[in-house]
Amino acid sequence: MKRPAFYPFPAIHLLRQAIALLAFCCASTLTHALTIYTENWPPVNYMAGNKVAGMAVEIVQALQNRLGNKDPIQLVPWVRGYKALLEGPNVMLFSLGRSSEREQLMVMLGPIAISSTCVYTRKGNTERLLALGDSIYNQAIGTYRGSIFVDTAAKKGFTRIDLAATPQMTAAKLMGKRFDLWIDGSVAVSSILKEIGHSADEVEKVMTLDSLELYLAFSTQTPARTIKEWEEALSWLKKEGHFQKIHRKWLPNEVPPPEVNVLRPQQDRPTSSP
Repeated sequence: MKRPAFYPFPAIHLLRQAIALLAFCCASTLTHALTIYTENWPPVNYMAGNKVAGMAVEIVQALQNRLGNKDPIQLVPWVRGYKALLEGPNVMLFSLGRSSEREQLMVMLGPIAISSTCVYTRKGNTERLLALGDSIYNQAIGTYRGSIFVDTAAKKGFTRIDLAATPQMTAAKLMGKRFDLWIDGSVAVSSILKEIGHSADEVEKVMTLDSLELYLAFSTQTPARTIKEWEEALSWLKKEGHFQKIHRKWLPNEVPPPEVNVLRPQQDRPTSSP
């Protein structure tokens, strides 16, 4: 007697389809997954208890809500986060100061805030230091390792740059009279001093060196479609007024930047053959 043809059980066929769909979804999710780093630079980004907080943190979290992204924000030393940004795929770091050199090393999205790069000293020292004239650039000036303030100090002519691991350590050195000059961002100085038990009334500004735009930075190996999604989310956040609300909550005396820029490294064009 002829045996009936064998047909696979429908459940097995459905199981295979489900496995294939799951594999596709996992691959799509991995494409959009980011390792997100920030540093302790209050009030822009910092640790409050066991949670990250700050103006930029709230902006990133609002963007994540818009995108349905649940990647954790990790607070790490600046040097570690910056190294990962330059070397690893799918890394985002904030808040990063814009410079022409950095524009060639990463993709920047923003600005999310604008600060000033200033030089500070302990109260009562400004007149004496300014009286030095150009010799002030020979005085020791403190900042933290890997920060944009190191580059700015060098570009402006300071020759003795004292480096610490964190902005808080640098501020403590200033207040401990290890040196007389401290360079940092104007939006963070008051909060940094508060963290080490001092107040903004104990320092005074010696000079303003530069304006500083703050951005979200993505590693160059981050997929273009991922960056495009974050760009569209930031545009929506600014258009709907949510960005401005967060910005004013944390930086009430600063103007929220309205524009959305994506700054990518410019590749050298190949020269034409003669």
